[in-house]
Amino acid sequence: MTGIIILIVVVLLALWLISIYNRLVKLRNNRENAFANIDVQLKQRHDLVPQLVATVKGYATHERELLEKVTEARAQAMGATTMDDKIAAENSLTAALSGLKVSLEAYPDLKANQNFLQLQNELADIENKLAAVRRFFNSATRELNNAVQTFPSNLIAGMFGFKTEPMFEIPTEQRAELDKAPEVKF
Repeated sequence: MTGIIILIVVVLLALWLISIYNRLVKLRNNRENAFANIDVQLKQRHDLVPQLVATVKGYATHERELLEKVTEARAQAMGATTMDDKIAAENSLTAALSGLKVSLEAYPDLKANQNFLQLQNELADIENKLAAVRRFFNSATRELNNAVQTFPSNLIAGMFGFKTEPMFEIPTEQRAELDKAPEVKF
């Protein structure tokens, strides 16, 4: 009878140790998965931001070139003094305006301000997603650290090499930069 009680206690203790170990493994894996999500968002940001900036630059350049041609042609038309100069200048203005009209008809949303707004929205969306996955990562890290540090799981954690892990924090030297608004340059 005593042997059975000892066997039951040993089995229960083993099951308890196994459950604590498995919980620690799940928490560690959850943390690693959370960091992989951060990597995905960072990759998206690194891939998307240069593409968006290039797209906005391209549209802004395209519009600027068209508007500069129209403005230049208009100035020439207004400054023309002879009939031949006026005809040539007005033809240039007509061609420039036709180019602008065709361009705007082909691309009705070809407005630099819309592209800049979209760039801002995309950047805000990426940063919001990054903030969310960082919070999830820090939450997963906190859960793991709590399990590693609290009794009795700290005994199992120490035996199997589990340790407290760092949070995703901004280095002290970069904290001053966070007080400044981000710059987007074109």
